[in-house]
Amino acid sequence: MRIPWLGAVLIGLTSAVLTLAQLPTASNWIAVGSSGVLPQQMEFATPTGRIGVLFADGPVEMKGHPFFTALGSNGRACVTCHQPAFGMSFSAEGARELWRQTSGKDPLFAAVDGSNCPDLPQDQEKSHSLLLKRGLIRVFLPVPKNAEFTIEVVSDPTGCNTSPLYGLKSATPTVSVFRRPRMAANLKYVTNPAPRIVLKLGHLADTDPATGKPVGMNFMADAREATLTTQARSAALGHGQALSVTEEQLRRIVDFESQVYVAQIFDQSAGNLVESAGPATLGPKAMAAHRPGVLGDNDYDPVFLSFDAWKNPGSTAQDQFRASVARGADLFMFRQFWLRDATHINSIGLGNPLKRTCATCHNHQMTGQDLSAGWVDLGTTNYPRWTEPPVYSDSRDLPVFKITCKPSAPAHPYLGRVIYTSDPGRALISGRCVDVGSIVMQQFRGLSARAPYFSNGSSGNLRELVDYYDRRFDMKLTEAEKQDLINFLGVL
Repeated sequence: MRIPWLGAVLIGLTSAVLTLAQLPTASNWIAVGSSGVLPQQMEFATPTGRIGVLFADGPVEMKGHPFFTALGSNGRACVTCHQPAFGMSFSAEGARELWRQTSGKDPLFAAVDGSNCPDLPQDQEKSHSLLLKRGLIRVFLPVPKNAEFTIEVVSDPTGCNTSPLYGLKSATPTVSVFRRPRMAANLKYVTNPAPRIVLKLGHLADTDPATGKPVGMNFMADAREATLTTQARSAALGHGQALSVTEEQLRRIVDFESQVYVAQIFDQSAGNLVESAGPATLGPKAMAAHRPGVLGDNDYDPVFLSFDAWKNPGSTAQDQFRASVARGADLFMFRQFWLRDATHINSIGLGNPLKRTCATCHNHQMTGQDLSAGWVDLGTTNYPRWTEPPVYSDSRDLPVFKITCKPSAPAHPYLGRVIYTSDPGRALISGRCVDVGSIVMQQFRGLSARAPYFSNGSSGNLRELVDYYDRRFDMKLTEAEKQDLINFLGVL
């Protein structure tokens, strides 16, 4: 991979602070328990350029910091799944390299959720195939007590949902789904409080247990945690298998996460993305400076601000690429198409079909999430829908569940009372049939560093992601338009 630690990777970091001997590998992976000081600004190579990481509060001492220190029995820390070089997440390619370097011994591959199931032989790559192929972590949840549905296992290639120890018929009935870790960066936008009434719910938003104020419900795939504090606690106890975590440790974790900003900073075709005369939305400093909670619109205040500075290209290849990015930004903001049969978009009174643009749903300025609570069912997890083989999703390596809605409950608005899905999504928290397959939108920053995409890793690259939307909503994009969108997403 083009991601060495030295040179452009650690800007301003001297060997007196963090020597090569202190690094866990020759790559860019920070091992749990690492010592040394991370500088305030860092850059890491990505497949298309470099990603920038900014710690707004200054350099970070890793030694003893609870974000970088194992708090439980399996050697895990927050940094295990939230690596600076990978946009505070990690890529499937990075996981494969780490497996090769450590022979599968790094805590990332801990049996609890870094393998397809804890009862598999942990020294075999095939037992970690979903992590290594798609970058997925096992998420294990009970069926909600208020569930409006029954759930059956139709296909179980991992063996975990039919396991006598970990499955649906075990002593503690559990559903295992597999999801990509989210970015632990730019979180002032992601946790921005939502309106008290959530359109997708038709009732009040969840509240912060400490303050009673409404929360955004946007930073986990199923919105099950109200705040970063509750998320850090559950992650330490679950993913880290800690017996306890202190309030001080939680405070330090949340304080750290809340001041990390990530965005692409250099593109191998566009060049420097943070030039003073360029688009004001690009780079991590722009993320730190802008205010959250702004609704991007299609007329006066675009989601990713203006790319007009790149619209009058010169004759160089760089100029032409920048013009392509600007066209992609306009496609994102202004290209209309028919949104159809998407739960929590078309089903909440806006109309079906609904003629809008990408920015209609991806409307939170600077991140491209939904400013409201952002779970929708785009068909990325439900079968048989738009994610069938061969390109978009391989149903053979993910579990498939049969969801049957009870007669007393409202049915899924577009899939009826019997739904086949690889991940019930928000329904595993809410218990509602209408929520089956709904997943919270992710932010669009640092995409180049953290493939694959969608919660189940079903799009291996940005071309597959754009193709998916083109298929799903019959956008009729030309090849040139697809490339413009890819180039635009790649510089964010």
